Amino acid sequence: MLSLLRDLVAHKGHANAALLIAVRRSEAATADAELMDLLHHILIANRFWITAVRRVPFIEAQEANVSRRLPSLIDAFRATQSEEAAWLGAATEEECGATLTHPLIPGGACTVGAALTQVCLHSQAHRAQIAKMLRRHGGVPPQTDFILWLVERQPPDWGSDASGSLG
Repeated sequence: MLSLLRDLVAHKGHANAALLIAVRRSEAATADAELMDLLHHILIANRFWITAVRRVPFIEAQEANVSRRLPSLIDAFRATQSEEAAWLGAATEEECGATLTHPLIPGGACTVGAALTQVCLHSQAHRAQIAKMLRRHGGVPPQTDFILWLVERQPPDWGSDASGSLG
């Protein structure tokens, strides 16, 4: 299970970064408040689950304080992905099978493995929505299929920096 979780989270990082860079290439997409809100939502969900997995408090007011401007979102996605990768790099199968409890978890509890799977699937669903929105703005969504990623296992490419210049 741990190997699959590591792959899913690594793919999520790659796919999120690729989509964020594609959005950054479209001035119209970066100006779309609904699209920026959806990216922010994905980030906050990722932040909730990694804080739960790391068993540190999720302080919603603090976590939700990230700007909805793309450079800030890219920085926060990058930092969250690094946090997830670091935790998973040292995780054991036993830790992935441990139970998390939190009032925001449907049913009140789930395993760490289920939590990490949830955040990957949740991100995937919203990336599909954003891809459609990007197309509406004339942008070209990246190819982010998991099965294709498995061939080359590309790490996330966040661009040269998050200030807007393409890398």
